[in-house]
Order: sequence, then C-alpha cells, then structure tokens
Amino acid sequence: MPPSTLTLHWSCEADTERFARQLARLPQLANAFIALQGELGAGKTTLVRHLLRALGVSGRIKSPTYAVVEPYAVGELAIWHFDFYRFDDPREWEDAGFREIFASPGLKLAEWPQNAQKCLPDADLELEIQVEDDENRRVTLRAATPRGHALLSELAPPCADP
Repeated sequence: MPPSTLTLHWSCEADTERFARQLARLPQLANAFIALQGELGAGKTTLVRHLLRALGVSGRIKSPTYAVVEPYAVGELAIWHFDFYRFDDPREWEDAGFREIFASPGLKLAEWPQNAQKCLPDADLELEIQVEDDENRRVTLRAATPRGHALLSELAPPCADP
C-alpha cells in the first residue's frame, strides 16, 4: 500500500529548495493539483517560487494574492499558481474560468485552498507547512488520489534496512 502521509522537517530555505527540485523531477507532477496550507509567512509562496524555478520558469514570479491566479508555461507544461487568500465569492470561480483551468491539463498549485474549498476538486497532494520557529518548518504531505500516492511514494525517503 503506498503511503498516504509523509512528514518532513525543513531547517532552512535550502531544504525548501531541495524539496522543490526533487518534486519538479517527478513526471506525475505535470497534471497534479497541489494544495498548500499554512499560516501567513509559513513559506507557501517560497516553496512555489522554488518549484517554478526548478521547473524552468524564468523571469519574475509574482504572488497571485491580488490577481488570484498567475499562469506560467514551460514548454508544453501549463502551470497555474492560485492564491485564494482573498477569495470569498463562489461566483468568481465561474466568472474567472477556474472550472475550465482545473479541468485542463497542467499543474495547479493553490495557496489558501480552504477559502475556495466548495469549488475546488480534491487535491492530489496537500502540503501543510507549520512554523516551528524563524527557520524550522514541519511539513506534512497528504495524498488523496492515486496521482498523489504516486508522488508521495517518490518523495518518501527509502526505508532503512533493520
């Protein structure tokens, strides 16, 4: 049975960057929906920036706090970075075309998904980033779909022999 939960510890931003590079190498990521949970300042946008850079995005990477979504493309890979922090009107979901985006191929990354929970499909993988202190983060990854389980299996460190 593939793992459904994985807990990681990041002691510095370099750990976040290493994780992003590891995640970027996984082919299952191309059509995944990843939900990012955590309080303000936990490192959600930092993780997304490192992931986008690892995927090959060049140029400015903006936080979509006010725009709600920022689109990117790397070759054939479409990427959408959502920030639902200010999202409070489900009508905006339809008006903005988010249903079509989530139905199309590509990587979807969503910060503050709980604010659009009634509209969003189930995330393949949920990352909850908890602040332990200025530098340390406890990151819990939860898989909710077969794609999420495949991603988690690739991210889990190999078991040590007894």
